[in-house]
Amino acid sequence: MTGMTTPAAAATQIVWQFDNLEKIGGAETIVEGRPQLIATKAGKATRFDGASDALFVAEHPLAGAKTFSFEAVFRPDGGAFEQRWFHLAEIDPATGKDSDARFLFEIRVVGDEWYLDAFVTGPGYKQTLAVPAKLYPVGRWYSVAQTFDGKTYRSYVNGELQAEADIAYKPQGAGHSSVGVRINRVNYFKGAILSARFTDRALPPAKFLKVPAGLEGAD
Repeated sequence: MTGMTTPAAAATQIVWQFDNLEKIGGAETIVEGRPQLIATKAGKATRFDGASDALFVAEHPLAGAKTFSFEAVFRPDGGAFEQRWFHLAEIDPATGKDSDARFLFEIRVVGDEWYLDAFVTGPGYKQTLAVPAKLYPVGRWYSVAQTFDGKTYRSYVNGELQAEADIAYKPQGAGHSSVGVRINRVNYFKGAILSARFTDRALPPAKFLKVPAGLEGAD
């Protein structure tokens, strides 16, 4: 029939709440160190000590996505300069080991401020999005995001664009994730994480996760 269009498929979203240390997003979770559950005005979050605390989750929530939004609500609390605090890693099915394809949320701490470092790499693409001049105070809650719309990779803090670049992104395969540290156990995170969300679409900033009302400063 003329004049009719096929509705676009609904976006697939996966939400992880860091309100327990047993299962994240329903996936098996391994705890290392002594990450602590803390109470916030938006529910429980997980705090990491910046030295040995980490969670390893048996899931790569953006595996297969051709476009994506990777978001988190977190609170950086200072610490070491380099902190790689959220890592999604593809596993090579032929070897059972991590391939080079991965996503990372990182921060760089400069005194009592920080800036975002978003990173993605895989066959034919490798891109860092970081702007050292865009600094934010530590000890407060923030919403961060990285997106890819089929052409352009972008990063955001509280909905504000940080950087962007066109990349030849290719979907990643199944794998696993680490939270609070890079998956090879370097560059630990000092701070807390409330939630994360993974979408197989590039969301506009108006639809990003927001810092919940009342979460201001260090709880």
